[in-house]
Amino acid sequence: MGSRTQAGSAPDICFLTIAEAARLIKARKLSPVELAEASIRRIEGVEPQLNAFVTPTLDLARKQARKAEREITAGSYRGPMHGIPFGLKDIYNTAGIRTTGHSKISMTDVPKTDAATTARLLAAGGVLMGKLSTDEFAHGGPSFDLPWPPARNPWNPHHTASGSSSGSGAAVAAGMVPGTMGSDTGGSIRLPSSQNGVVGLKPTYGLISRAGVIPNSFTFDYCGPLAWTVEDCAIMLQVLAGFDPADPGSADRAVPNYRAALKPYLKGMRIGVVRHFWEEEFRSSDDTQAAMAASLDVLKKLGAKLEDVRLRSRQEYFDVKFIIAESEIFSIHQKDLIERVADFGADFIGKISLAALFQSGDYVQAQRKRRRMLEEIKPLYRKYDALITAGPDAAIRFDQHRITAFWEKPNITTPFNVLGGPAMTVCNGFSRDGLPLSLQIIGRPFDDATVLRVGHAYEKATPWRDRRPSLVEGAAPVTVTQWPYEPPTPEPAMRQKVEMLAARAGLKLTDKQLFQLCDEARHGFDMVERIRRDQDRWDYPANNFDFRIWSERSAGTATSKPRRKPTHKRGRKP
Repeated sequence: MGSRTQAGSAPDICFLTIAEAARLIKARKLSPVELAEASIRRIEGVEPQLNAFVTPTLDLARKQARKAEREITAGSYRGPMHGIPFGLKDIYNTAGIRTTGHSKISMTDVPKTDAATTARLLAAGGVLMGKLSTDEFAHGGPSFDLPWPPARNPWNPHHTASGSSSGSGAAVAAGMVPGTMGSDTGGSIRLPSSQNGVVGLKPTYGLISRAGVIPNSFTFDYCGPLAWTVEDCAIMLQVLAGFDPADPGSADRAVPNYRAALKPYLKGMRIGVVRHFWEEEFRSSDDTQAAMAASLDVLKKLGAKLEDVRLRSRQEYFDVKFIIAESEIFSIHQKDLIERVADFGADFIGKISLAALFQSGDYVQAQRKRRRMLEEIKPLYRKYDALITAGPDAAIRFDQHRITAFWEKPNITTPFNVLGGPAMTVCNGFSRDGLPLSLQIIGRPFDDATVLRVGHAYEKATPWRDRRPSLVEGAAPVTVTQWPYEPPTPEPAMRQKVEMLAARAGLKLTDKQLFQLCDEARHGFDMVERIRRDQDRWDYPANNFDFRIWSERSAGTATSKPRRKPTHKRGRKP
């Protein structure tokens, strides 16, 4: 193809969006090889400052970029991801490339096959630059006791990149790759996308396959993209969405044209404002308050009609999510927790060990309450095109991170994991310290297109996409310190109770791990007390079998026909 780029120097090329780079590649004004080499130079220049990668795959990227160039030159253009660099959170399986979960437990694991999402992105012509940092098994925190250090925030490396898709957010913000994959169980796409100043989409449950991705919670896991713009997330979603029989939660639905839904206006749309999430309970920072007030004005000027609405409290959603999710992830890792508990990081153990405090009835009751929450939201779905609320406050410094803080202020993102529909964060300003803030947009199940539309219109009406982190390539990493957490010695009664419950779960904790669990146990016991108060014997936890789709397909026929195998249209796996 030759060197015919009009995009400028290497740093300029690195900051091209997926859409911009795709237009240049399709017009043969930019070579996939040039783009890959620019990304490689950017990674080599700033990665030591950020720790965004666990396993770079730069030689493989060069090979894939050369292949993409040959195909495009020969007239075989696959679409807007062809020749585009991307990164994967290191819980996505990659054939022949280790998938570690950022944990000592799996640091030598090499899958034989790709995750479904990995395969889709590669089939679309994407160029894999590497596997990205995450909290341990997408669940811990910014721990320094793991085989790799935690990712840092490109806007200020003294601050965390949030989590758990920390490397995914940092890599996009720093211009190392234009798009990445994350996962979201309670906010792990939207938290790092928000605090790194990028766009992050948690799609509708079942829209993107989770097959081949290290699980966290079967009930609440979502896979989704992070990118610099809403349009870029729409491009990635087009490739990723579609039915996959290998994922029991996958939905067999038609995939719309997501980019076609992007409009620069919102005239006639009704949007519910979940104001109490940021103004009343667990009140957000003054910076977030100001950014949200300005965002509401922008949405009104774009033509949307805004009305305040109320959901349950953040604490109620958090209790339901935590009891269910911790019980499920404990079952996933129980064998290693019993046999290798000392090989896990302190943040991971600090969260997952609380599952030992829950009983089977607590899990079922949380599922029943989740079902009621799903029913309660339906009237709002009928009345409003979308909901909005704030994203999280700005990222904290590493030396402010405390393990116990996780339970003290329930994440503002978690309710929308429980509710199952799409949710996306877009940058809506910066704190007084120059750190990104965000607006969170929520939609009806499988109406991801409307969420993208609202975010795109807001993005086009605001200046936040013109601002990038100021990183000097080749600069020395800053020194960061971690909060010196030493759990207090527990009261004898608390120690006896927690020790008994941990032993019942098969855990042989070190003294420090046991003291840590005792320090956190009151939060778990408080959740259990709240969930046990809210009982109704008539509530089902979920549909045990959902035959509605079969009834719809066989309606009007005497005998139902065998189900056809899904045909793979645009956006589906070939």
